[in-house]
Amino acid sequence: MPGAEGQSQWCLYLASPDAAATAAKVRENGGQVLMEPMQVGDFGTMCLASEPSGAVFGIWQGGTHEGFEASGVPGAYAWAEVFTREPEKADGFFPAVFSYSAQQVEDDNVDFRVYNLGENTVLGRMKMGEEFPPEVPSYVNVYFTVDNCDDAIAKATKLGAVLRFGPMDSPFGRFAALSDPQGASFSVIDMTTTQGEMPSMTDV
Repeated sequence: MPGAEGQSQWCLYLASPDAAATAAKVRENGGQVLMEPMQVGDFGTMCLASEPSGAVFGIWQGGTHEGFEASGVPGAYAWAEVFTREPEKADGFFPAVFSYSAQQVEDDNVDFRVYNLGENTVLGRMKMGEEFPPEVPSYVNVYFTVDNCDDAIAKATKLGAVLRFGPMDSPFGRFAALSDPQGASFSVIDMTTTQGEMPSMTDV
């Protein structure tokens, strides 16, 4: 935002049929509206907000631009997760504002939840552990699809990115977390290279 100090970051926009109504729900459920709904020509209406633990996200009411034209293909958006030290705040907020249902991963080693819209899983929520420095605030981590995770890491680091975690194999794909030259965090994932069984989920 103009005049604001802080870390560069990617901003994920969540779809809304009515940005003003969603902004009101954000306030009603303990979040903050950082930028009031603003029309962007014929493209749509945007708004910036944060959930109660501080992770920033956008709201997008589509016009001529409805949203992602591709996902899950190399170079395009793949997935996103809210990283927070206060998962109970996010878990109350997102279903209330966006009508998500939720499922918890059955794993004693990780506190991970997914939010669903109908039959589609649309967003994850991860509890930040001690491996995250205390100065790292809540944030939304965006994953981009790549052909080959290791090749993508090599290219990114050659161009000034910093490898933060990984690469690591998972049932969802081989992934890694990086920071770009401006300090914005993001992840890359090769969803064709999977290892292990998918975790069990419990409706919550």
